[in-house]
Amino acid sequence: MRRRDTNDGMLLLAAPLLVSTAVLVVLPALVAVVFAFTHYDALSPPRFAGLANFRTLWHDPLFWMAVRNSTFIGVVSVPLRVGLALGLALLLMRQRRFSRAARIAVFLPSVVPEIAYALLWLWMLSPEYGPIGLALQATGLERHNLLLSPWGARRSIVLMGLFQIGELYIVLLAARRELPAELYELCAMEGVSAFWTFRNVTLPLLIPTIIFLGARDVAWSFQATFIPALVITKGGPEFATLFLPLYIYQNGFEYLRFGYASAMTVAMFILTGLLVGIQIALLRRWGGRQTERLEPRPAGPQVPST
Repeated sequence: MRRRDTNDGMLLLAAPLLVSTAVLVVLPALVAVVFAFTHYDALSPPRFAGLANFRTLWHDPLFWMAVRNSTFIGVVSVPLRVGLALGLALLLMRQRRFSRAARIAVFLPSVVPEIAYALLWLWMLSPEYGPIGLALQATGLERHNLLLSPWGARRSIVLMGLFQIGELYIVLLAARRELPAELYELCAMEGVSAFWTFRNVTLPLLIPTIIFLGARDVAWSFQATFIPALVITKGGPEFATLFLPLYIYQNGFEYLRFGYASAMTVAMFILTGLLVGIQIALLRRWGGRQTERLEPRPAGPQVPST
């Protein structure tokens, strides 16, 4: 009876989140799937189109460019973000002087409104009055302007994402603190190096958390490129920062092609799922190898003494 009351209480506490998720996530996703098979411009009733939108996608060069750009951000940004968050979590785990201020500094960019964050970086990267642009000019590297070249613009988007790792940092810090202290006491008694302890103890034990955060961050990286690409680069230069969320927004709200935009949304869901699946498979395979190194091996056959 007590267990049932506990489950009912947990369900009651989770009810606001479940309802908001259903209304704001599940329902719009289902509507997008339905509109993907229609021609709809918000001015007239939707008309069934079958697979016409998906056939148009297949022959749309801008769509494939947006797919390549979004995949690039996911492949490059996610390992850097998770790796940086892990490094900071290990570095700031112990209570030291200024450690609280450092933790606040790590988490603060994640709670800044996205528009304000993008405008701040627009000022910093400006070649005319931004500190980063002026620093490039002062060092004679003005030709490497980060906003006027395709690779520079992509690097700018990756750089912006590296500072928004507050959630990753908090989760990894909590996961590291939950690891058994006895393992680290044993390593200290054996006199092994800190790198050996990290590679053979800390990292294998954190693999489940890293897999979860990596999968979550792939989905985040696809969505987080929208505001920077819209505010800072406008999808340029040379369509270098035309990401899927921005192209979906342009087709839906600028060209009123809601059916076509919905088809792209479905394609983005599928691409995100594929990237997450590949990442989980690779991390599990690598994590399995690391875990095998920690498992005790059976002793060999005993040789009788003579």
